[in-house]
Amino acid sequence: MYHFFVEPAQVHEDYVEILGGDVNHMKNVLRMKAGEEIVVNDGSGAEYHCRVASYTKEAARAAIMERLASNVELASNVVLYQCLPKGDKMELIIQKAVELGVTAIVPVSSARCVVKLDEAKARKKQERWQEIARSAAKQSGRSQIPRVEALQSFSEALRRASELDVRLIPYEKEISSMERTRGMLSGIQRGQSVGVFIGPEGGFESEEVRAAMEAGVRPITLGRRILRTETAAISILSVLMFQLEV
Repeated sequence: MYHFFVEPAQVHEDYVEILGGDVNHMKNVLRMKAGEEIVVNDGSGAEYHCRVASYTKEAARAAIMERLASNVELASNVVLYQCLPKGDKMELIIQKAVELGVTAIVPVSSARCVVKLDEAKARKKQERWQEIARSAAKQSGRSQIPRVEALQSFSEALRRASELDVRLIPYEKEISSMERTRGMLSGIQRGQSVGVFIGPEGGFESEEVRAAMEAGVRPITLGRRILRTETAAISILSVLMFQLEV
């Protein structure tokens, strides 16, 4: 069953109004006819089982058949602080992070980032990345669309992450045992907010890790092998999903 997102204001007593690009997608790509069933989310956790009723030039109207309480989200807010990777890796990371249940993705500019974005390019990238997050949320049946935040410096990201309950930084030079990392991860309680910092291709500078630790971010190991930045993000988020899934 196809999945669509709307704003809460588009949900009425007995119908949902779908606007924007989704209307063209429904009419001309999916060729959906009146009577076909869809799932609609309002982005705040409410889910509606609907039946397509009619189209106008700018909108699609879907009759609400049933209101459902969605239970697909993790019990905790998980924020991924991803340092900018090269090429189109960020698109893959965002897609998989959304599938794995993150609440938000924060692009971060750190010392070893090869990619440098000025304000205009960063804003354009953010728009593109937010659309990828939206598509991934629809594909994976999420009840909300994770936010892709504006690009932040590493120091700014550390400061903003200070409000989270648990903050982790996988680091290839972390000498603690895997057993210690397992204990740290298993100690995270459902409902606690979690932030994860992932470095770029060259990893974090030692000064950055030191600054993170001074800010209360705890270093962990992801094993004895060196992981690519996209693999590291998917790896730790997979573990957190398993840990925090209701």
